[in-house]
Amino acid sequence: MKIDLTDTTSSKINAALMEARRASGSTAAGMVLTLVIVTDEGSAYDALKAANDASREHPSRTLAVIKRAGRSPRARAETRLDAEILVGSDAGSGETVILRMHGELAAHAQSVVLPLLLPDAPVVVWWPENAPLHPAQDPLGALAQRRITDAVTAESPVGQLAQRAQSYTPGDTDLAWTRITGWRSMLAAALDQRPSTITSAAVEGESYNPSVELLGLWLHTRLHVPVERVVTNGPGITAVHLRTTGGDITLDRPDGLMGTLSMPGSPDRQVALKRRETAELIAEELRRLDPDDIYAAAVRTPVERLKEPDAAEVAAAAAKAGEAGEEAVAAEAEAAADPAPASGGSGRKTAAKRARKADA
Repeated sequence: MKIDLTDTTSSKINAALMEARRASGSTAAGMVLTLVIVTDEGSAYDALKAANDASREHPSRTLAVIKRAGRSPRARAETRLDAEILVGSDAGSGETVILRMHGELAAHAQSVVLPLLLPDAPVVVWWPENAPLHPAQDPLGALAQRRITDAVTAESPVGQLAQRAQSYTPGDTDLAWTRITGWRSMLAAALDQRPSTITSAAVEGESYNPSVELLGLWLHTRLHVPVERVVTNGPGITAVHLRTTGGDITLDRPDGLMGTLSMPGSPDRQVALKRRETAELIAEELRRLDPDDIYAAAVRTPVERLKEPDAAEVAAAAAKAGEAGEEAVAAEAEAAADPAPASGGSGRKTAAKRARKADA
């Protein structure tokens, strides 16, 4: 069911929601939280689709706030609220209200959103793009117990981590952190299976990807070892190496689909490390609404703690690999040129017999 309201108010939107619920045969809300999405027209479709998919796991009332302040003085002077209400199959397992705020009303979005929040239910605010510098101090962010940003969409994704560290408030999180949940789980499980003394670590991934930095910072804060940041062509994170006294523990994912876990003394194993869609990331964040202390410790660690591999070390490693390759080629050539030991021994015995016959 879809209801369009032009030049409306919050009370009229609430009345329309109640009427739509009665028309669908359900008077109870049955929703567990309110998800507020602060976005623009360009990103609204993808954000709402992700929220609708996530609502199948977390039935919620989704409020999409689209601010249209207007470019001209005349447009900014026109204050109007237009709403689009989606109920039923069009809204996943909850209710969706798209709020388009025109003119000066865009600067007071919280006054429109507050009457539409579900009573006695948690509030989550998500900025798919253009997140405020201080989410907890934002008028809409102040209404929420959980605030979700995405550093990947910033103009300087890695630099955005410093801003997130500076403005961190319990309840803040970032989808760049959510994207590395699988990597953290696999690495922790590997160390549980083979307890080892970690001496250093290396994280490989594409540049300008804050998830790579967060994974390196997490390893640094939890293991208290130096971590190298190696730039590759991606996609995303491509490999993690944990250097131990007994050999390297490596988790490699070159294609963004399947990973290979290698541990000393064990055969290589294929593990699922597929890059997840936004809906899966949002659904994971909605599972826990308490402060994430591990994320706080990682994001507050300066990115400068990650070191680039030394050029001399890279050159030495390349030279060593080249020498090993040359030695292998030389060994193969020598084996091909020399006769086999068995045939060689047989030939020498035959020659000796002929020599004895000739002497006799």
